[in-house]
Amino acid sequence: MSKLTTAAKRVLLGRPFRSDSLGRTLLSKRIALPVFASDAMSSVAYAPEEIFLVLSAAGISAYVYAPWVGLAVAFVMAVVVASYRQNVHAYPSGGGDYEVATTNLGPNAGLTVGSALLVDYVLTVAVSISSAASNIGSAIPFVATHKVFFAVAAIVLLTAVNLRGVRESGTAFAIPTYAFLVGMFLMLGTGLLRIFVFGDELRAESAGFDLDHEDSYLYGLAFAFLLARSFSSGCATLTGVEAISNGVPAFRKPKSRNAATTLLLLGIIAIVLLMGIILLAQKVGVVYASNVSDLTGAPADYQQKTLIAQVADAVFHGFPVGFFFVTIVTALILVLAANTAFNGFPVLGSVLAQDRYLPRQLHTRGDRLAFSNGILSLSGAAIAFVVLFGAEVTKLIQLYIIGVFVSFVLSQTGMLRHWTRLLRTEVDARQRARMRRSRIINAVGLSATGTVLVIVVITKFFAGAYIAICTMIAIFVVMKSIRRHYDSVARELDEHEWDGVLPSRSHSVVLVSRLHLPTRRALAYARATRPDTLEAVTVNVDDADTRTLVREWETSDITVPLKVIESPYREITKPVLDYVKRVRKDAPRDVVTVFIPEYVVGHWWETLLHNQSALRLKGRLLFEPGVMVTSVPWQLSSSARAKAPGVVNAPGAVRRGFEDRA
Repeated sequence: MSKLTTAAKRVLLGRPFRSDSLGRTLLSKRIALPVFASDAMSSVAYAPEEIFLVLSAAGISAYVYAPWVGLAVAFVMAVVVASYRQNVHAYPSGGGDYEVATTNLGPNAGLTVGSALLVDYVLTVAVSISSAASNIGSAIPFVATHKVFFAVAAIVLLTAVNLRGVRESGTAFAIPTYAFLVGMFLMLGTGLLRIFVFGDELRAESAGFDLDHEDSYLYGLAFAFLLARSFSSGCATLTGVEAISNGVPAFRKPKSRNAATTLLLLGIIAIVLLMGIILLAQKVGVVYASNVSDLTGAPADYQQKTLIAQVADAVFHGFPVGFFFVTIVTALILVLAANTAFNGFPVLGSVLAQDRYLPRQLHTRGDRLAFSNGILSLSGAAIAFVVLFGAEVTKLIQLYIIGVFVSFVLSQTGMLRHWTRLLRTEVDARQRARMRRSRIINAVGLSATGTVLVIVVITKFFAGAYIAICTMIAIFVVMKSIRRHYDSVARELDEHEWDGVLPSRSHSVVLVSRLHLPTRRALAYARATRPDTLEAVTVNVDDADTRTLVREWETSDITVPLKVIESPYREITKPVLDYVKRVRKDAPRDVVTVFIPEYVVGHWWETLLHNQSALRLKGRLLFEPGVMVTSVPWQLSSSARAKAPGVVNAPGAVRRGFEDRA
């Protein structure tokens, strides 16, 4: 790695951490709350909006059902929080739903949870960032017209912050998260106090509008389907709850207790904010539609603000500081909410990689003790969804929450089997009573989440949920294929014992292009290995150059014979391969060692000018059985810069404890 590249990496990510400093990156509850719970808390910024948006299809009169839909969502939230408090105590290792399902239901169930959560984490980032763009766009029109650019830039920034390490990102996110809570409770407290205590009449800017709607939604099954769809959209509030069970190892000791306490705080805050925003939005008369053209009575140039922005404008009317504060902190928490996924996705990816379902590169930590490869993978996938769906929350949310409820259902099913298995062997009366209580909680959780999953699939399948389901299936199949590959390689390497038979003879070939110092060094090293046969080989791609080389070789003091391989089509790789194959065919028990002189350069651009033929040859020769390839380096003067004292840039240097001081 060059000095410039290393310097840029250190500016962006900071100095590397030693492996033994991992304990100092663990999180206290006050930092863990914004790190792991920001997703669920921030979802109250768009979940109430989606409830109103779906109900608007039946007209303003349908808004009367919004609080009841909110209560149903709050009930499911309370049940899920209570259920996951059992999970973090029973499985504190960080595998979360994946570990619960794998241990109790088998590998396929665990893999289903893993694929569902990977998709859900990606959509968490895409939905949160897109919603942030919409909220900022309510105050800054420029952002509203460039949402995709804003969303992509926010994801890139968030990626850079997370690559610096979990503790630093948690500290950076704590202030905006708590600022959001202050802003929300100030807005709710002020608004409800003015309405119910002082009797002020607060009106949203859209309160005087009406809605064009379809009367068919007001009757029978159609209206029931509309309420179910509104409920399923509101259940987006529950996303992020599972992240704490995946992140238990990041908590300080006692890990399980701290995680359970953080989970309880998350549930209380999310329920209070959800119900408060729905009630206040209904009281100030917010009218929200998917298309501005559906609003009757709206001005021709009317730009619809988000539901949160309209409520804040009504509560703080005449006090623009309050409106801008709420809008800004809401946008910030939505950007930071994606941090829940940036902490959950890499950890889950590491666990799956350890079980050989994902590439092994996802299992290792980077210089800053963060799972860098997982963070980058999540970032790339989220950017793809944002660009593909134009950063539109309404489109993205149709794909959302399928994955998280699949994991909820399988996790609660696994916990039921977990408690049932333990009850078979437990004899202590107090422990049995505790286990029965936990089993009842998980049973209620299974019933609630299973019902929600059925509703979500029915109401959202053709609206876009099928895309998420197909993606989950594709990831499941890919992970199974990766596992089969790793298992196949392991069997291939372990099945047969090495017979210990050594090659009968050693045949060494030194590749020559010119008679210069690198060639002489390669010949000297090859001779030092004491092969049974040693020869130099050159490929004739230019007659004049080949004749010059032969004359120089014959007049030199080199005693190694030089063979010239004809190449009528001026190729280098194929003639060498054919020659090596002939040698192997003539003496199958011989090992052929090919020595290739290579230049060691100090600038990245020099690699484009040198060693290209050598790289192609090595790439092909490595596939030949019984052939060894040896690179003989020759350091050019430009490579001396890499040997400057105080610089340790060797691969794996940081993991071995050497400090990178570039």
